[in-house]
Amino acid sequence: MGKRILITIYILMISVSFASAETEMADTMRSNGKIYVVVTVLATIFAGIFAFLVYLDRKINKLEKGK
Repeated sequence: MGKRILITIYILMISVSFASAETEMADTMRSNGKIYVVVTVLATIFAGIFAFLVYLDRKINKLEKGK
């Protein structure tokens, strides 16, 4: 299970690096310093989703074991 998560995170990081093509909007946000706000918000959202999935996985495993 842990190996899948690491592979998924690696693929996401690669796709984000390729998706960061030079665009006018990105340049404007970068020059204003707002790109860091966007990155922080996205990182927070993904961290929350990841934490929720880990929580659900542990809860489901506990229910499957019958505790």
